[in-house]
Amino acid sequence: MQISEAMHSGVRWISPDTDLRTVAHIMKDEDIGALPVGENDRLIGMVTDRDMALRAFANGHDVSALTVRDVMTNQIVFCRTSDSLEDAIRLMEEKKIRRLPVINDDKRMVGMLSLGDISHNSSREMTGELLKAVTGHHS
Repeated sequence: MQISEAMHSGVRWISPDTDLRTVAHIMKDEDIGALPVGENDRLIGMVTDRDMALRAFANGHDVSALTVRDVMTNQIVFCRTSDSLEDAIRLMEEKKIRRLPVINDDKRMVGMLSLGDISHNSSREMTGELLKAVTGHHS
């Protein structure tokens, strides 16, 4: 199965200058835990609820003064619409991540692939292996 068949499309991104309160409201309203970050029509990072909790709140920063750029993950791991679902699962296992932005042949973000997408479109065995890899304790 191709990623294009399993991903969810219509994903939006946010600016790195977006304040964290706005991000929190978007995540709450849309029931999501991650947002892609874009600037100048390019994907430059991801911000997750975990990024916000650990890099902003837990470090004692003045959260009202922080933006997405202050807490986002800069290293972008992504997959392509033409990749197989199995390739994406291996990548997620290796990088221990739960969501992948999906890029098309024109290098445009066209969707996201999440654990939920994989669980609905893959075998129980593959889903179980992925869950074990991404939820295990880090050494």
